[in-house]
This record gives sequence, C-alpha cells and structure tokens, in this order.
Amino acid sequence: MSRSPIVARNIPALHRALDHLRLRKSTVALVPTMGALHDGHVSLVRLAKRRAAKVVVSIFVNPAQFAPSEDFGSYPRTWKSDVAKLAAEDVDLIWNPDVKTMYPDGFATRVVPEGPAVAGLEDRFRPHFFGGVATVVGKLFTQVRPDFAIFGEKDYQQLRVVARMARDLDLGVKVVGSRTVRERDGLAMSSRNVYLSAQERQTAPVLHRAMKESVRRLRAGDDVAAAMAGSAEMITQAGFTLDYFEVRHAETLAPVGSLKDGPMRILVAAKLGKTRLIDNVAV
Repeated sequence: MSRSPIVARNIPALHRALDHLRLRKSTVALVPTMGALHDGHVSLVRLAKRRAAKVVVSIFVNPAQFAPSEDFGSYPRTWKSDVAKLAAEDVDLIWNPDVKTMYPDGFATRVVPEGPAVAGLEDRFRPHFFGGVATVVGKLFTQVRPDFAIFGEKDYQQLRVVARMARDLDLGVKVVGSRTVRERDGLAMSSRNVYLSAQERQTAPVLHRAMKESVRRLRAGDDVAAAMAGSAEMITQAGFTLDYFEVRHAETLAPVGSLKDGPMRILVAAKLGKTRLIDNVAV
C-alpha cells in the first residue's frame, strides 16, 4: 500500500522535511512540475528514483512564465489526482508553495538567461518565458538543494537553458534530461493535450510523423533545407499554423547546415486550433 508523501507549503516546513530526508546523507533528486501530472511526469519520477535515494516533486504553476494573453488562469490544476499518482510512486516529498511564498511582496530579483535561451525558437514567440523559467527553477534549486534535477526532453530548449544556468551559476545540481513519453500514435504527452478537440486530437500526431520524415531524409543525405521544407508543408497542410520547424545543434541550439555540424535536433512549435504544441526529436 502506497504511503502519502509529505507535503510542504512554506520554506521552514520544506527545510525541516529536507533535513529529515538527509539524515543519512541521502542523495536527493528534484522533479519540477506545474502539476496536471500524466505518464510523462511519472517517467521523470521513476528516473529520479534511479538517480537518488530520495525524490522531491515540486508542484507550482509559475505565473512568471505566462504572458498576459496565455492560459495561467485556465491551466489545468488536478491536485488530488497528482498526489495519488505521486503516492503510487512512493515520492518522499511534495513541495507545493503558493505564489506569495515564491514571489513575496517586494520580490525584485530575476534571472535573465542568454545562450540557448535566445536561440530564436521559443524565445522568438514567448520572449518572457525563459526569464520566468530560469527565475523559478533557480529558486527551486536553492530551496531544495538537490543533487539531481530531472527535466523532460519534450521541452528541449528549456532543458538546455536550465542545464546551462546550473553550470554557469555553479548551483551544484546535475540536470538530467529524460526522453519524451508519447501516446501510441506518437503525440508527445503534455498537460495541454486536454485542450484538443476530438478532431484535433486525431490530427496532432502529424507533428511527430513530419519530424520523423525529416530525420529519415537527413540521414539519407538529403539537403537540410529540402528535408525540412517537405515536412513543414506536411504540417501546414494538416491544418497547423507553424511557429517554427527547425533543425539545430543539439547542445547549443545554433543553426546547422549539415550533419557534419555536430549532433542535431529537430524542434517544432505549432498551433492546432487554440492549442499550441511543441515537440522535438534527435537526428
């Protein structure tokens, strides 16, 4: 029978719980989330358990990474279901602060990342986003002081931004990427998939199929521009509005011209109806 995790909602309670977890100098892994947990999040927890003796999951819907026009107010919040999922995985601690705890009155310090945060991908369409991510993740790292932090590869630019920040600021945490978990038809699991209509849900896997087609063509030696253009047309013909569909260096996210330029990653963001989906695959 699963035990319920400890839930901490303020800094003193968090530190007491962490001190207890570390009594035997146990290693700690942190899985940062915004809740609305699905099987992709569960896979992060399971990787965390393989990496460390104790697992902390944070649940905090971070207002700093939403623009005024975005879905902060309607973002799915499923606390009871989330706790049940984490209890089933024997998570040790849930860190569930409110906005006032994370951003108290007078809060005046923010992290402004560069490098992969200004690669011209998500940042081109959501210029506020990575500053909000870096600030909240920086706070989570200093609050929890984990040995490892687990992030999904689905948000690939975010993974690269967080890893760069942890190295640059000597935060003492190893950032670990976990492979994207997909539905049977290839659609990357996401909390926002619930926004898709039944018809849109049938169309959504086109993103993954298009990326795989570009990978096939690139590995066969096709010209980069031609391989990407054909799949971009596939995506738009299916009814998506493309924000970007690009192949980049897998570490720096710099533009690449051929397979000789190093490890590559295809990244896509597109809107289907009112829902914006992102995904990526390795080449």
